[in-house]
Amino acid sequence: MSKPRNFTALITVFSIILIGVIAALFFMPKYEGTVGFDVTVLPLLNAVFNCFTFVFLLLSLYFVKKKNIAAHRNFVLLAFVTTALFLVSYVVYHFLTEPTKFGGSLWLKYVYFFVLITHVLLAIVNVPMALITVTRGFNMKIESHRKIARWTMPIWLYVSSTGVLVYLLISPYY
Repeated sequence: MSKPRNFTALITVFSIILIGVIAALFFMPKYEGTVGFDVTVLPLLNAVFNCFTFVFLLLSLYFVKKKNIAAHRNFVLLAFVTTALFLVSYVVYHFLTEPTKFGGSLWLKYVYFFVLITHVLLAIVNVPMALITVTRGFNMKIESHRKIARWTMPIWLYVSSTGVLVYLLISPYY
């Protein structure tokens, strides 16, 4: 029987590159050409992807509690797919457009920035955590999978739900 591979180094490199690319988007000059579609639909699409991720994670949690590991695995994979689609759409949108300024009242601005900052910081933490959690699960390292999943699941749920909330708060200003 072969020993499961350790993907920690690969996950670390991938996470650093992904986070670096996303951070660079805010400092790069924006694309000035034309595109063949209306990019203003992408923030709504991102919120939809985040919403699906949230639902898939809840279903995954439900099924693991019911000891239906196959359904748990499938819903985690669906959450990964919708998260990946979100990331692609997010990168495309921020490559093509200028950042949107929040224009709400002062108290709402504080709420918005608190949600946004916690969302971003926990999303950064969640990238490697989710990848490590999933690879441990697929490698059947059940104890270490459970140990990190207890942290990953609530963080991922928070990130996906606040992604929708960030959209709802800033959508009037697009």
